[in-house]
Amino acid sequence: MESLENQLLIAMPTMGDPFFSRTVTYICEHNDDGAMGLIINLPVELTLNELLEQIDADKPQLPSLEQQVLTGGPVAQQRGFVLHSPQNCWSSSLALSDEVMITTSKDILMALGTEQAPPQFMVTLGYAGWGPGQLEKEIAENSWLTTPADNEILFETPIEQRWQKATAKLGIDLAHLSSEVGHA
Repeated sequence: MESLENQLLIAMPTMGDPFFSRTVTYICEHNDDGAMGLIINLPVELTLNELLEQIDADKPQLPSLEQQVLTGGPVAQQRGFVLHSPQNCWSSSLALSDEVMITTSKDILMALGTEQAPPQFMVTLGYAGWGPGQLEKEIAENSWLTTPADNEILFETPIEQRWQKATAKLGIDLAHLSSEVGHA
């Protein structure tokens, strides 16, 4: 299977794992060692202002930072990730595509809400991970669909609409899909 990096992984309605039910996951890395991604539509009961206050009590509360922090996945939920639009000033950020970068660095978190912040960003806690061949097996078992990543879905679509928007991008109605594999 070719790499799924910079793809959206869309949970099928029949997804057996309740944690991933109706999720959309941005795939950051996919190779022979497995895959790593961030769920982009599963909010936690924490705003960005509240998270930043936990990191630095002196950080002022900003109206622009009332967005929800997301659960990136079930692995290492105490670790934060920032997906953001490209900026050359962040040496700790890794380019995932021409339109998306990722970092775990605290410096970008503290810049959010200021002129130095990237124009588009989201913050997640934790990540989703798959071992070698695991994601390919789950796709073959009809647990996931994939579509190229889309910045409108990543950064502009309200969290609660991302699953519907990603499925609509495929041009199909998931309500009419069968959970059976290999049958006409």
